[in-house]
Amino acid sequence: MDKQKIERINELARKKKTSGLTAEEAAEQAALRKEYLAEYRAGFQAILDGVVIQEPDGTRHHLAKKPPEDMISG
Repeated sequence: MDKQKIERINELARKKKTSGLTAEEAAEQAALRKEYLAEYRAGFQAILDGVVIQEPDGTRHHLAKKPPEDMISG
């Protein structure tokens, strides 16, 4: 996400605290936050995909994804 969008998110957050947002500004803030979170999550997932676990016997493997909760208990 470029710096201008992050500055706009912060600007809208400050305005929300002081004088409130119009409906258009609130929609813009929600869209910008959604975009920011999507990029953050994608970056974090890339980091996790690069993690390698080395076992005491020297074998190495990537992290495995956890199964959904309903598959664990049932």
